[in-house]
Amino acid sequence: MYFKSKINKKKIEKITPGLYIVSTPIGNLEDITLRAIRILKNSNFILCEDTRWSSKLLSHYKINNKLISYHKYNERTIAGKVVNLIKKNNIISLISDAGTPTISDPGLLLINHCIQEKINVFPVPGPSAVTSAISVSGFDDKYIFYGFPPKTENDVNKMLKILCNLDYSIVFFIPAKKINFFLRKFKEYFLNRKIFIAKEMTKIYESSIRGNVESINDLSPSLKGELTVILSKKTKHIKKEIAETVKL
Repeated sequence: MYFKSKINKKKIEKITPGLYIVSTPIGNLEDITLRAIRILKNSNFILCEDTRWSSKLLSHYKINNKLISYHKYNERTIAGKVVNLIKKNNIISLISDAGTPTISDPGLLLINHCIQEKINVFPVPGPSAVTSAISVSGFDDKYIFYGFPPKTENDVNKMLKILCNLDYSIVFFIPAKKINFFLRKFKEYFLNRKIFIAKEMTKIYESSIRGNVESINDLSPSLKGELTVILSKKTKHIKKEIAETVKL
């Protein structure tokens, strides 16, 4: 079986009923694809984590479609209703507060429900904190994305004991209020690696910290939001460096 080399323009313009996983900006509102805007404008319903937050983005692009609140606390009760809407030939889009849905965000349960019901699920690719941080980290592009770490110290230790033996770059999402706890943990398990911490990516005050794991000091306790943290693959001969804070 071969892919057709000719692209049918009419086929591209047609939007088939189904579930669309639409990536949205992680900060800068200009970071959205033309296709994402077209899909959202033509959706019968848009599922979003926080309707108030998503309304800001949608109103910026003059998208006034009906919003449905969809988050980790209601996804089990609402997934069946969404599937029924799609079965009635509706176009449904799923967006998260920022970035690509289902990447450490709700949506997996709904997607699997659609797959079971043989409902079309379409990706609308775009911004992602994971790939954005990897692209500027300077680390090897063979990476493992872990996402948010466990909440208890016992589970954190179990996780790190496994990950420290893997020779890949490792990406975490870490709440800013917990970053110093994890920096100390990384010094226990990852002394032979470099670290890259990204804050406010694509926004006005975006910045990053680079250095060796052992050279990173505690960060300001007043930091807010979520940080994207990458550990490099194992480094055999690593020079001692002073951690450097830079503008991305």
